[in-house]
Amino acid sequence: MDDRCHCATNSDTLLNPILYTILSQIDGSKPSQNGFNYNAPIHRCNCQLRRTVCLKRPSEICQEASGVLVKTVHFMKNLPAFNQMPPKDQFSLLRSCWAPLFILGLAQERVEFEVTDTPADSMLKKILLNHHERYEMEREQPTMAGVSKLQSCLKKFWSLDLSPKEYAYLKGITIFNPDVPELKAALFVECLQQEAQHALSEVVQLLHPGDRDRFPRILLTASVLQGITPSLIAELFFRPVTGQADLLELLVDMLFCR
Repeated sequence: MDDRCHCATNSDTLLNPILYTILSQIDGSKPSQNGFNYNAPIHRCNCQLRRTVCLKRPSEICQEASGVLVKTVHFMKNLPAFNQMPPKDQFSLLRSCWAPLFILGLAQERVEFEVTDTPADSMLKKILLNHHERYEMEREQPTMAGVSKLQSCLKKFWSLDLSPKEYAYLKGITIFNPDVPELKAALFVECLQQEAQHALSEVVQLLHPGDRDRFPRILLTASVLQGITPSLIAELFFRPVTGQADLLELLVDMLFCR
C-alpha cells in the first residue's frame, strides 16, 4: 500500500524538477547547499481530510441512526403548530431542518460512532460497471473532514449536557426557521421561533440561574449545525440501509402518513 502524500503530486516541483530549478533561478531564489529551499512555502497535507470514509460498525450504528430519525419525524408530527401550516411550508421546513434536527437527536441519544477508510473497488468491478452504476459511485462520499466536523459538533453539545427540555426548545428553534425561502406563513414561523427562543431562555435561567453565558453558548453551538451537509448525513448513516432511494422522499412519506 502506498502511504505517500498525493496532495502535491500535480505540482511543478514534483513533475518537472528541471523547470522548477530554472524558474527558481529566474525569480532570484537560491537553494541552500543541501538542495532544499527553506524559503519555499510549506506544503500542508490534506490527504487525511480528503479521504473518503464509512462507518466502522454500519449494522449497529445505522440501526441507532434509524431510531433517531424516526423520533425526529415523530417530534415534528406531534407539534400542533407545525400541523397547522400549509403542506408546502411543512415540506420546505422539513427539507431545511431534517439534518440539523437529526444531529440534535444524535447528541441527545449520545450516539457515538467510528469511521474507517472506504474500501477501494477492484479494477474488474470498475470495468464491468455500466454508466448508471458509475454515476451512483461518483456521488458525494463522506470525507474525514466532514465526519470530523460532525463529531466535533456532537462533542460540543455533550459538553453542554443539555436537559430534555433544552433539547426540545432548541429543536423548535431549528424547525421554525423563517429564513427558509418561499414560506407562505413566514411571519407565523418567525413568531414560533421567537417563542421557542424565549422558552429556552426561561428554562436555562431556571436550571442554571448562575450561568448567564449558557443561553448564548447554546445558540452559538447550534449555529454549527448548518455547516454540516444533509448529503453527509444521508450517505454516512442511511445509504447502507436505503440504497438508491431518496431519503427526503422517505421522510416525506413518514411525515405525511397519518
